[in-house]
Amino acid sequence: MKTSSAPACSGSTLGLLFRQVRDAMWAQMERELAAAGHELTFSQYITLKKLSDGSAGVTDLARAAELNPGAMTRLLDRLEARGYVARVADPTDRRALNILLTDAGIAIWQDINKCGQRVREQALSGMSDDERNTLMRLLEQVRDNLTPSGS
Repeated sequence: MKTSSAPACSGSTLGLLFRQVRDAMWAQMERELAAAGHELTFSQYITLKKLSDGSAGVTDLARAAELNPGAMTRLLDRLEARGYVARVADPTDRRALNILLTDAGIAIWQDINKCGQRVREQALSGMSDDERNTLMRLLEQVRDNLTPSGS
């Protein structure tokens, strides 16, 4: 049963639109970071964002930033060289390392989080609270529809 009189998007058009929105968000975030004086990539931003919730392992960070573990290790090397993160031994598994924000990492997160808030606000400008909530609900539904059960 058809639920709308608007023409349906083709799958490739919908997928292309999602990709364009993602790419535009990432590009704007990198511009916002640069304007604020931060030399960070979007992947570094995502890594710091994930670590702002607490320590994490390399695999979890790589998944969050959509990088392979080797690329994440190199990214962490750069963040560690800047003093933003530290690697500490996992007390429950001597083979594992936990990554956490240093005091400098916490300080930069507080500043770059404001950059993220500005980008999100720009992306949603002109939308009412109800429209914003509806957009988020619909995007979550699309994601859930495409996510295999148990993932």
